[in-house]
Amino acid sequence: MKKVLIITYYWPPSGGAGVQRWLKFVKYLRESNWEPVLYIPDNPEYPELDNSLRKDIPDQITILRQPIWEPYNAYKKVIGRNKEETINAAFLSEKRQNRLLENISVWIRGNFFIPDARKFWIKPSVRFLRHYLTENPVDVIVSTGPPHSVHLIAWNLARDLHLPWLADFRDPWTNIDFYKDLKLTTSADRRHHQLERTVLQDATAVTVISNGMAKDFNRILPRTYDVITNGFDADDIISSPSPELDKKFSIAHIGTLVSTRNPESLWKVLHQLLSSQQDLAKDLEIKLIGKIDHTVTESLEAHGLTSYVNRIPYLSHDQVILSQCQSQVLLLIINNTPNANMILTGKFFEYLAAQRPILCLGPVDGDAAAILRNTHAGQIADHGDTKTLEKHILDYYSRYKSGDLHSESKNIEAYSRIVLTKQLASVFNRITSHPSTP
Repeated sequence: MKKVLIITYYWPPSGGAGVQRWLKFVKYLRESNWEPVLYIPDNPEYPELDNSLRKDIPDQITILRQPIWEPYNAYKKVIGRNKEETINAAFLSEKRQNRLLENISVWIRGNFFIPDARKFWIKPSVRFLRHYLTENPVDVIVSTGPPHSVHLIAWNLARDLHLPWLADFRDPWTNIDFYKDLKLTTSADRRHHQLERTVLQDATAVTVISNGMAKDFNRILPRTYDVITNGFDADDIISSPSPELDKKFSIAHIGTLVSTRNPESLWKVLHQLLSSQQDLAKDLEIKLIGKIDHTVTESLEAHGLTSYVNRIPYLSHDQVILSQCQSQVLLLIINNTPNANMILTGKFFEYLAAQRPILCLGPVDGDAAAILRNTHAGQIADHGDTKTLEKHILDYYSRYKSGDLHSESKNIEAYSRIVLTKQLASVFNRITSHPSTP
C-alpha cells in the first residue's frame, strides 16, 4: 500500500467546516490502497471543538504531532480581548468591536502574519518532517489550506526530497472574499501574490473545490486544476427511523453567519410576509445554528424578527446532522461578494444528504446554482431579488401547510465521500506515475 503524508492544521477535536474534508478523505483512503500519515499541530488554537468527530479517524493510523507557536495571546492583548477568547476566522465579530482596535487588529493580521498566523510552524515542521521522511518514506505529500502556511511546509519538503506534492485549496488565497479588507501594504500584497503563485506553479497537482475556483486560479497561473468538491458521508445519514420534522415552519441555517452572508433580502421578505400571511406569524421559526456576526443580529432586530429566532450557538456534528433532517427548509447563503460564483460551502453537500428542501440565496449562474439544478434539491434567488425569494418561500410554506413539503433531490451520489476519495486517489496514482508538474 502506498503512503501519503497529509499536512493539515485542522483535525479532531477541531470542529467546524475546516476539518471535514480531509477527515473524510482519510477515513476512506485505505479502500483505494493508500495509507494516510497525518501531520498536525500538537497545541493548536481551534475556534470550536467537536469530540464526536474522533469516531471517523481510522484505527492504527500514524499521526505525527509537533508544537506550534501561535501569536494569538499577544495579538489579543493588542486588540483588547481576554486570553480565553477565541479568534474567529473570516472577520466574524459576534459583538460590536471598538473600531480603532478592530482596524489595528486587521492591519496586524494582514501585514505581520504572511501568509497567516501559522507561519511560525513552517521552519520547525520542515526540520522535523525532513528527518522523519528520510527514515520513513512516503509516495506523495499533501498540504491542505487554509491556513496556507501548510503549503509552504510542503513546498520545502517536495523541493528538498523530490517528492510529488498535491496542494489542496479549500478556499481561495488572494481572491478570498475578505482579502480586500486586510488593509495590506503594497509589499504585503505583493508577497501574498508571490507565495500563491509559487505554490500553484511548483505543486505537482492542485485540487480545488469548485469549477469557479479552478477558473480563478487559472487566471493567476494557467495549468491543470483537479476539481474535487466537498461532499457528504453516507455513514452520517440518518436513514431509520426518520427523524420527526419540526412542527413549525422552520427555516434553518447551519454554520457561521458572517456579515457577507447576512441575508438582508430574506429578512425583508419575511417581515413583509408576516404582515400579509396571518398563519405564518404562528408557524415561522428561524433556526440559526452556529456563530452569528453582530450585523446579522442587528438586521433581525431591525426587521422585527427577533422573536421568531431560535439561536443555537453550537452543536456537535452528530447533532447538526439530526437538526438538518428535522428542519422544514434548509437555508443556504452564498457570500454576497465578487467571488460568489465559485463558492461551494461544505455544508451544502450535507444539506443534499439531509433530503430536505433547500432555499439558496446566491448567484443564479454560480457553481452552487448548477448543482441545485442538477440535483433538483431546492430553489435559488439572487441576493436582492425579493420577488423571486418571496415566490419560493410562499411555495414552500403552502406545501408545508398541506403536509407535502419534501425534497425531490436526485443525482446526489456523485458527492458521496467514498466516490470523491476515489477521485483523490486517482490523482495520487497519476502524479506518482507521472510526477512532472503540468
